[in-house]
Amino acid sequence: MTERVVLAYSGGLDTSVAIPYLAEQVGGEVIAVALDVGQGGEDMEVIRQRALDCGAVESVVVDAKDEFAADFCLPALRANALYMDRYPLVSALSRPLIVRHLVEAAQRYGGTVVSHGCTGKGNDQVRFEVGIGALAPGLKVIAPARDFAWTRDKAIALAEEKGLPIDVSHRSPYSIDQNLWGRAVETGFLEDIWNSPIEELYSYTANPAEPRDADEVTITFDQGDPVAVDGETVTPLEAVAELNRRAGAQGIGRLDMVEDRLVGIKSREVYEAPGAIALIAAHQELENVTVERDVARFKRSVDQRWGELVYDGLWFSPLKDALDAFIADTQKYVTGEVRLTLHGGRAVVTGRRSEASLYDFGMATYDTGDTFDQSLAKGFVQLWGLPSRMASARNKRLG
Repeated sequence: MTERVVLAYSGGLDTSVAIPYLAEQVGGEVIAVALDVGQGGEDMEVIRQRALDCGAVESVVVDAKDEFAADFCLPALRANALYMDRYPLVSALSRPLIVRHLVEAAQRYGGTVVSHGCTGKGNDQVRFEVGIGALAPGLKVIAPARDFAWTRDKAIALAEEKGLPIDVSHRSPYSIDQNLWGRAVETGFLEDIWNSPIEELYSYTANPAEPRDADEVTITFDQGDPVAVDGETVTPLEAVAELNRRAGAQGIGRLDMVEDRLVGIKSREVYEAPGAIALIAAHQELENVTVERDVARFKRSVDQRWGELVYDGLWFSPLKDALDAFIADTQKYVTGEVRLTLHGGRAVVTGRRSEASLYDFGMATYDTGDTFDQSLAKGFVQLWGLPSRMASARNKRLG
């Protein structure tokens, strides 16, 4: 029986050359699968045809932008997902979506092997392979760059040898991955962590230091999901795209960080995620207004763990499923509006309102209309501090 390899295909040099290379290595046929997750760039039909021209027996392209926004970006928003309190999981969010479609293609076309272009040093190999193992344990995985010591020089030589329709003359000094939720740039001169990022690295964001007028935007949420921008109803895709545009124009969402990779090394990454950062800022503030104190305190630890699980490639895992259920329950009353001022690289909350608000003006005010019974406070304070006082007295007694 001829092996069929389902390849996660980007349309670039490495995955294009992987088509004939994999066919030779496994003696089988290659099915290329490419997803549009809002990364921009080439027309998807051009990418589909390129895979066929490189020798694929089937070439599948999927417009997955709406699916990505609704099923991956919004869960990350509800979890306020920021790995190491900063990174909004740009690449990590798209990988389980790609895995889902790779497995579907394998089932549809009789694939027995799945292949990806990841190296052995990065996080994505884990995200792909752990996800594939969770959804289809019987599939084998081949990663040419890792398993066969595949190098870019070898890829260029093979492309020229076989006359593949790929431009091998241009080589970016950076490794770039981007989608609807943001953009990641690494390698090149950035590998010296003393070097400052330069303006040409950025594509989703304008220079925040340039003078410009501020932009005020109001985001409406329904149970944790953005449903309108400035009163105009939006889909999840439209919400993220609109905030990318407006927050990006104000230079919001630039990150330069050294992060802890899953494989144990530290890596310097430059990110820009204007829409994600603005939406998370608004969502967090609405939670501050509508989520009860102890639930909110506990959710912060859940949010952090959720982000770590997704970063570590465990989207399809029992713990993430359980955390999703908890997060969904916390969002029941996260409904209302948040007003943001976008300016100078920052998204600043300036107003919030909700029918489900736990903020009570009468309880909070210090002016006329105060309904808080201050006579209750003295006994509360005494009881609250009682364990500490007893422990302190014991410590003094025993020296």
